[in-house]
Amino acid sequence: MRARGANVTDIVILVVAADDGVMPQTIEAIQHAKAAEAPIIVAINKIDKPGANPTRVINELLQHEVVAESVGGETQVIEVSALQKLGLDDLIEAILLQAEVLDLRANPDRTAEGVVIESQIDRGRGAVATVLVKRGTLKRGEIVVAGASYGRVRALLNERDEQVTTAGPSTPVEILGLDGAADPGEPFAVVEDEARARELTDYRIRLKRERNLTPVGAGGSLAEMMAKLADKKVSELPLLVKADVQGSAEAIVGSLDKLGTDEVRARIILSGAGGINESDVMLAKGANAPIIGFNVRASKQARALAEHEGVEIRYYAIIYDLIDDIKGVLSGLLAPIQRETFLGAAEVLQAFDISKVGRIAGCRVREGVVRRGARVRIIRDNVVVLELGTLRTLKRFKDEVAEVTSGMECGMEFAGFQDIKPGDYIECFTVEEVKRSL
Repeated sequence: MRARGANVTDIVILVVAADDGVMPQTIEAIQHAKAAEAPIIVAINKIDKPGANPTRVINELLQHEVVAESVGGETQVIEVSALQKLGLDDLIEAILLQAEVLDLRANPDRTAEGVVIESQIDRGRGAVATVLVKRGTLKRGEIVVAGASYGRVRALLNERDEQVTTAGPSTPVEILGLDGAADPGEPFAVVEDEARARELTDYRIRLKRERNLTPVGAGGSLAEMMAKLADKKVSELPLLVKADVQGSAEAIVGSLDKLGTDEVRARIILSGAGGINESDVMLAKGANAPIIGFNVRASKQARALAEHEGVEIRYYAIIYDLIDDIKGVLSGLLAPIQRETFLGAAEVLQAFDISKVGRIAGCRVREGVVRRGARVRIIRDNVVVLELGTLRTLKRFKDEVAEVTSGMECGMEFAGFQDIKPGDYIECFTVEEVKRSL
C-alpha cells in the first residue's frame, strides 16, 4: 500500500512523530519513495508534546540518506503540530515551492485519467471507489472504466463527504456507480460509451482469469505437469477472506502468501471487499474452508446458514492477530521432525532358531544400553538391512529384562524380522516427534 502511494504521487510528505522518531514503517516509506524517485518533504509532527525532539528525528533520518536543509542537504523539514495547528502554513508553502521547482503541471481540459486508491462495497451505496485524478477533469455522468469494473458516475464525493460535479487534476474523490469494487492501484479512464467500456472490462476480466488459471509449474507437457502435481507434497489450508476495503483484503492475501513454504501454504479461495453473505458461506462450505472477516460482519442470513452448514467464521480487527492465528494453524500442518536419540549398540555373536518363537540373536552389548521396545537398525557389512525395526524380546539368560548394559550378553528377537546373522551390528535408539513451527 505504501509502494502504491509512492508511485501515484508527485511529492511524498513523510510524517514522523517528534516523540517516537524514525519507526520501521518510516524506513519502509523512505525506501518506497526513493524507488519511485519521488521527492520527500519531512513533516515532524507532535512538536507540542513534552517529549518532542525534532533534532533527534533529523539525525535518525540521516542514517537513511534523507538529509535536511539544516544540515546541508536538499530535503525540506517542517515542524508541525496537527493538534495545535502549528506550522501547517509552512508545510503548504514547502509543498508549493517543491511543486514550482519540479514544474508540476496537468491539462484540465481533456478526458480524465487517474488511479484507484481504494475501493469497497458499501451496503447503502454499492461499489465505491476512491480515485485520484492525475490529468483531465472528471465530471458526473461520464462513463468510467476502472480496472475490470465500469459504470456511469452517479455521484462524486470529496474528502468532506460533500457532493461535487467535477474533479480536476490532483483531486481525490469517491466515485459511485461502478458495477464492482475495482482493484486498488488499477488505472481509471473516461471512455466515450458503454460499448467501449464493456469491451475493455471483458478483455481485462479474461486476462485476470487466465492469470489465475496458470498451472503449477507452468511449461512443459501436460504429462509433466500432472506428474509435478502428483509429486507435490504440499499441505494447503483453504481460506475465504472478506475485508472492509479492497486494500485490506490485498494486504491480508499478500501476508498469508508470504507464510507459505514448500510444505504448507494458505490457498485463498476468494478475497474481496464487503460483508459476508450467503454465497460466501456456500462457497466456503464447498471448499471446506473457514471464512476470515476483517472489519466486516456476516449478515443475519449468512450467520444462520454458516451455523447450519458448519462453516466457521472468524472475525478480526488487527491484521497481526489474523496472521498469528493462521501461522499457528499452518504450523500444525507441518509434518513433525523425527528426532533420534542413540541408546547403545550390540554385536550379534550367534543366531538360533527356536520353535514357536522364531530366530533369536545372541548378542554382546558393545556400548551404551539396549532396551526392550526401543527402535533398532541392523547393519551388515556397513549396509543397513533393517532401518526401523523394533526390539520385541530382550532376555538375559532365561529371564525377560527391560534393558542390558555395555559388556553384557543377551538374547534379542525383532518384530517381523528373521534374517539375522552372526556379525550383524545392531544400533538401538528411541524416536521422538518434535513439533515444528513456521
